[in-house]
This record gives sequence, structure tokens and C-alpha cells, in this order.
Amino acid sequence: MTSEPTNTGKPMCCAPGDLSSCDIMTAEKRKMAELQANLPEGKKTILGLYVTAKEACEQWKAAPDKVKIIDVRTPEEYLFVGHPTMAWKIPVAIQVYEWDAEKKEFPMKPLLDFVARVQTIAKPDEALMVTCRSGGRGAIAVNMLAKAGFKNVYNIIDGMEGDGNGDSESVAQGGWKNSGCPWTKKLTPERMVLPKH
Repeated sequence: MTSEPTNTGKPMCCAPGDLSSCDIMTAEKRKMAELQANLPEGKKTILGLYVTAKEACEQWKAAPDKVKIIDVRTPEEYLFVGHPTMAWKIPVAIQVYEWDAEKKEFPMKPLLDFVARVQTIAKPDEALMVTCRSGGRGAIAVNMLAKAGFKNVYNIIDGMEGDGNGDSESVAQGGWKNSGCPWTKKLTPERMVLPKH
């Protein structure tokens, strides 16, 4: 006579007596769902994978040979604002120097060869952590990579500089630079994959 398995409330993937990994996965899924529910639309991605700058830095430190940090901002930002020390610098867009009076900004123009440039340094199954200034261009880059078959790409939702309070005078909250993560203004040409003109 065999006994029926009891419902422990844990996923069936867990071996009896070894529920620790399932507890972690369930907690991670809950955290990701909560984070996504509170995320501004402009930072959401089709993959639904998100980390903070601090979390991305910790993941890279734990497995630097398995996790790549990709900074998708412009070369001017790398030079004048700084970049994560270990990051690959692969711009997803360039600044257009024609004022958009309606939006009151200099718009960004997507670079159509972005995915091809990422493919020179990463495979579709690798863990990629994508950063920009504060998460918007990161989301665009993640979506472009996802459409090209990349599956494990996270948007660093607070980016390099974090979020302000909505005005240009406020101090940024979070971000790579404000989280104690290593960064520099020193350019590393061997880690730059720029568009060909």
C-alpha cells in the first residue's frame, strides 16, 4: 500500500526534506512581482527581469565570469559621468542635437546595430545586467535583446545615477554611483563596442 503525497504548499520540484531552494525561489518570485507592480512603464521589459544597481554589482562580484554588466549610455556619459568599472560600454542610442520643442529635450536616436554589437561579446544564454542613467534606455536595450533571442537579460532599474524627485534640482536616489559600487571615469577602449560611422 502506498501513501498519497501530502500537499506541503511547496512546488513539486522540491525533493522531500530539501525545501530551502524552493523557499528562495518563491521569495525571489514574490519580490520580482512586487518590484514589477511598482515599476514605471518606461522601465518595464518583455522579459520582466529586474535588479537594482547594488544587486547587479553583487551578482557580478559573485560570478564575474558568468555575469556581464552592459552600459548602454552614450560615450559622453561614460567620459563625464563615469561608468561601472567592469562594464562593457555598448550604446543603444545616440543624442540628436536638434531641439524637440514639444518634448523640451534633445531626443535620442536608437542605434540599429546595437544587438549585433552585443552579440560580439555575449551569447543569448548569458546573464546580462543592462544599465543606463536611470532605467529607461536599459528597458529599450533589454527589449531589443529579448526580441533577438536573449533570455537572461536584466534591467538595472536605478541605472548609473538613480532617480530624482522629478525635477532637475533634486538629488538622485539609488543608482550605481550612490550604492557603493565600483565606478570610474577612466575609459577602457577594450571594453567599448561603438557603432561604426
